[in-house]
Amino acid sequence: MEQRFYPAGTLADRGHAIDVDPERAGWSYCGLKVFDLPADGSIELQTGTAEAAIIPLAGNCIVEIEGKRFEIDGRDDVFSGVAGFAYTPLDAELRISSGTGGEFAVCTAEATRRIDPYVVPASAVAIEVRGAATASRQINNFLNAVSWEADKLIAVEVITPEGGWSSYPAHKHDEMTDTEVELEEIYYFRVAGQHGAGFFTCYTMDGVIEETVTVHDGDVFLVPKGFHGPAAAFPGHHMYYLNVMAGPSPERRWSISNDPRQEPAMASLEHLGPDPRLPLTHATE
Repeated sequence: MEQRFYPAGTLADRGHAIDVDPERAGWSYCGLKVFDLPADGSIELQTGTAEAAIIPLAGNCIVEIEGKRFEIDGRDDVFSGVAGFAYTPLDAELRISSGTGGEFAVCTAEATRRIDPYVVPASAVAIEVRGAATASRQINNFLNAVSWEADKLIAVEVITPEGGWSSYPAHKHDEMTDTEVELEEIYYFRVAGQHGAGFFTCYTMDGVIEETVTVHDGDVFLVPKGFHGPAAAFPGHHMYYLNVMAGPSPERRWSISNDPRQEPAMASLEHLGPDPRLPLTHATE
């Protein structure tokens, strides 16, 4: 069976806690690196054929690329604030350093168009509350398809409050139609609190993929196709995931199809409004 679920530590390589590229994932476009830096530590990377977005998951960092020096707004952890990010183009050499130390993510997508590097502060990241009642979540749209420029890369953060559900209704984006666009997707999970966990589901209507897993802090799920969601956060434990997406469309967009069997239940919740706990995090002043 094609492997899609990777528990924490199983994608570690070359000093990274997570190191997955298209070859390792068995697909064509998106990848993710997650690594820790000690205080005053640094790392040098080459983007090669991919564009990238660097975002602090914990701590602050400086990204140096092509003679430019970008200071990136960080945070204590993904449940305490919203972070800024830096965009780096394909065929670039960069250095990431951190005085505080921390955990950092590099979201990548195979690209064909070169865009100048830039930085976006945390205060400019659009925060969206999506859904209703127990099916509410916070989206940090730091590099969604309509904010900031990239060739193929789409990346967002999602926070589901404890006891809540997200990625609901289950949805897919695995074919090119007038209403859908083909995108590979990586889910990188963080779960708050000791022994925290949640659920995540991925399936196809023909039953070729039918997988529901218990996710813990640091786990990864690769979605090559099919409906994915819902994701559920166990009571007492907020859930975060970093989504990285890319695909073959010449137009960078995010268009999906929901599982029609779940739409009536979602519609029945809409009059209740969003979970009043959301948004859980904001940009740090």
